[in-house]
Amino acid sequence: MNLPAASFGVSKTSVLKKSRSKLRGIEPSMRDLNMRIIADLHIHSKYSRATSKDMNLNTLALWAKVKGIDILGTGDFTHPAHFASIEELLEPAEPGLFSLKKDKGKAVPRFMLTAEVSNIYTQNGKTRKIHSLIFAPSMDAARKMNSAFSRLGNITSDGRPIFGFSAKDLIKIALDSDPASMLVPAHAWTPWFSIFGSKSGFDSIEGCFGEYSKHIYAIETGLSSNPMMNWRLSALDNIALISNSDAHSPSKLGREANVFDCAADYFEIIDIIKKRDRKRFLFTVEFFPEEGKYHYDGHRDCGILFSPEQTLKANKTCPVCDKGLTIGVMSRVNELADRPEGFTPPDAIPARHLVPLEEILAESFDMGVSSGKVKKEYRRLTEAAGSEFKILLDMGADELASLAGQRVATAIAKVRNGDLSITPGFDGEFGKVKIFGKAETITPAGPRQIGLF
Repeated sequence: MNLPAASFGVSKTSVLKKSRSKLRGIEPSMRDLNMRIIADLHIHSKYSRATSKDMNLNTLALWAKVKGIDILGTGDFTHPAHFASIEELLEPAEPGLFSLKKDKGKAVPRFMLTAEVSNIYTQNGKTRKIHSLIFAPSMDAARKMNSAFSRLGNITSDGRPIFGFSAKDLIKIALDSDPASMLVPAHAWTPWFSIFGSKSGFDSIEGCFGEYSKHIYAIETGLSSNPMMNWRLSALDNIALISNSDAHSPSKLGREANVFDCAADYFEIIDIIKKRDRKRFLFTVEFFPEEGKYHYDGHRDCGILFSPEQTLKANKTCPVCDKGLTIGVMSRVNELADRPEGFTPPDAIPARHLVPLEEILAESFDMGVSSGKVKKEYRRLTEAAGSEFKILLDMGADELASLAGQRVATAIAKVRNGDLSITPGFDGEFGKVKIFGKAETITPAGPRQIGLF
């Protein structure tokens, strides 16, 4: 099938301009934060599908130290085997937080009891597929939830259990276990499994949670969305926007995170989130959202990548197979937004957009992320600096050049300034970041074949 060239790809120039301006948002000032807490509260264990066998508490603790994460979610406390390891390996530390028994007395990391749950059910004649994060303040609260969940569905087959009851019933179970528990809609914009997803979500928090909406204080923006996109919805003005890695392997920890100025304390962190306290909620660490798997629209199998404008012109239909396109996050935000791009609420929590250090090294060396040289240099740099976040967030240009060499230091500076080019992700395919040079546009590769970047 011969298709017009305009049907494929996204302008490299337009993507570059976006990453430099509207998608960067407001940046917090660099300052020494004695009480800085970096928290990644959405991860999975080895008991979830498509996860690394290394997603166990001991390995996660080691990686958290390498990354510079102070508080890490346990993930998957609903799974009996993982919860058994939580009970066996962790002991109470600060209020509502836990540490490895063998690391008693050491500062980091602390663990928070967290889980992700999938609810698939029918409401108003439409199938809904909603993923939610649950934070629990105590082992007892987690046990109560697990007891309720075991009576209502299968919690042994997957670390992220699937239930047939509603998200509204889920939050009731969480709060009944302990009023200090919190439910947060996970990766709120992804098409298939989220509160605002184009395929199975709702148009509002109230549509999903009804009378329990007053207990929804935050949403997780997800890798394909950032706070700037969410600021376009006035309906979210009183909702905190949090970011987490959703890691399925240890090296992915911290690719998104939350940065607080507070003590290590579950209840204080929950209070900060509920109040959207700008003095204590310093900023979120963000993917550039174009790099996320569902930022733009398209059909991966057909090699079609569309901007929201192209999707509307195509009537949301794939020009290769004539089926409906997978509508991504940017289009969905455009659909629900009541404000223009670039709008910034006066009390917005800042955001800092980063590229993981291994990706920066890979491009600096013109090698793959999994290459031996990249892995070796990553270990050397994080050991010398203290952590990956120390390198990406804190170190000055001269320090970076001395430690990592001028090319890597230049790459980190370009990332901090948003001076890069990205081919947006779509239909389950991650976006492609270019720090040096320009990202390529996707080209047609024929039906059922992915286009080349």
